[in-house]
Amino acid sequence: MENFTPVSATLGGMLIGLSAVLLMGLHGRIAGISGLFSGTVFAGTGDRLWRLFFVVGLVGAPLIYLIATNHMPAFDLQAGWPIVVAGGLLVGFGTRLGSGCTSGHGVCGLSRLSARSLVAVIIFMGAGMATVTAVRLLTGGTPS
Repeated sequence: MENFTPVSATLGGMLIGLSAVLLMGLHGRIAGISGLFSGTVFAGTGDRLWRLFFVVGLVGAPLIYLIATNHMPAFDLQAGWPIVVAGGLLVGFGTRLGSGCTSGHGVCGLSRLSARSLVAVIIFMGAGMATVTAVRLLTGGTPS
């Protein structure tokens, strides 16, 4: 968390909110990333292109940042790739099981005052806190 600043967090949140508003306003779509991503694979052909552009934008944003600043922020990945892949698969399975992810429920659903999204976000956040605490306690770290 060395690169975290309130300014960068605020700007990032504003950009996420702006992209969600633009997608809703211009296309009438919810910016739930898990649904967008799975739709690039499973959606009908007429609904795939805009999803693909959105996903390409997500993946391409770090490249734009690199070109603009000539450096990438350093981060310390403390888990090995098997843990990262397993975690990604579990998150993907969980978002499909919960019919949405933090971006769909947390950003778009809460802004539309959806009770279902409020419950989903409470469960996401509680499960995340419990998981971090359990992992840190089991691995000898301290919960923070």
